[in-house]
Amino acid sequence: MPKLKRLHKAILCIICSALFFAFMNMFVRLSGDVPTIQKTFFRNLFALFIASGAMIKNRCSIVPPKGARLDLVLRSVFGYTGVILNFYAVGRLSISDASLLNKMSPFFAIIFSALILKERANKIQWAIILTAFAGALFVIKPSFQNAELGASIAGFLGGMGAGAAYTFVRRATGKGVKSYYVVFFFSAFSTLAALPITLINFQPMSLFQLLMLVGAGVSAAIAQFCITAAYSYAPAKEVSIYDYSQIIFAAVIGFFVLDQVPDALSFVGYAIIIAAAFAMYKYNNRKQPEQESK
Repeated sequence: MPKLKRLHKAILCIICSALFFAFMNMFVRLSGDVPTIQKTFFRNLFALFIASGAMIKNRCSIVPPKGARLDLVLRSVFGYTGVILNFYAVGRLSISDASLLNKMSPFFAIIFSALILKERANKIQWAIILTAFAGALFVIKPSFQNAELGASIAGFLGGMGAGAAYTFVRRATGKGVKSYYVVFFFSAFSTLAALPITLINFQPMSLFQLLMLVGAGVSAAIAQFCITAAYSYAPAKEVSIYDYSQIIFAAVIGFFVLDQVPDALSFVGYAIIIAAAFAMYKYNNRKQPEQESK
C-alpha cells in the first residue's frame, strides 16, 4: 500500500476513534447516577463481546503469550484505573473538559516511555510537556473554591493511567502480540475486576440506563479497534495530533446533547494543550528525517 494512502487511512481511523470515544463519554454521562464501577463493568462487558468475536474470527488462543504476560497485566491495570478515573470525571465535569484532561495521555506516554522503555525525551520535548501541563491547570482550575477540583484531578490522573497503558501496549505489540488480543485481554481483565464490586453494590437500572451503557461499550470497542488500526497504518508521530479532535467532538456533543458550555479558562486550556500537541507533532516529524540521514 502506498505510504500516502496508508497515512490517509490512519488519519481516518484515528478521527473515527476520537469520535467514538466522545460518544462513549456522552453515553456514560447520560447513564446518570449509576455507580462508577458498575458503569465500567457494563462498558467493558459489551466491549468484551465484540473483542471475543475478533478472537474467534482469528482463531486466537485466550492464553496470553508467555513473554508479554506482565506487559498485558500492567496495561490492563493502568488502563482500567484510567477508565475508572475518566468515568468519574465525565459524571461531574463537562464532557469536553473530561476529554481534554484524558488527552494528557500522549504526554504521559512520553514520560513513561523514558522510564520504562528508555526512550529518552530531550529538552525541547520536556518543554512541550511542561507547556501541556500548564494548559491542564487552566482546565483543572486548582482552588479551594472549585467544587469540582476532585473530579478534575481524577480526569488528569486518568490521562496518566492511559499514558502508562499505551506504553505497555507498545511493549507488548513489539513482542508480537496482536492488537485484537490486547483489546480482548483488557476487556476481560476489566470486566472481571469490576464484577465483585458490581455484585456487592449493584444498583438497579432503568432500560434507558442499560441502553446507554450498551452504547458506551459498543462505542469504546469501536474506538479501541480504530485507534489500533490507525497506529498499524502509520507511526504515532504522524497521526497522534488528530486524536485531539475528540475535544472538538466532545464540545459539540456536550453543547447540543447535554447543554454544556465550557468556561473561558477551559477554552484557554484547550488552546494551550492542542498547541503543545501540534508542536510535538511538528517537532517529531522534523526530527525523524534528521535521524534517518545520520
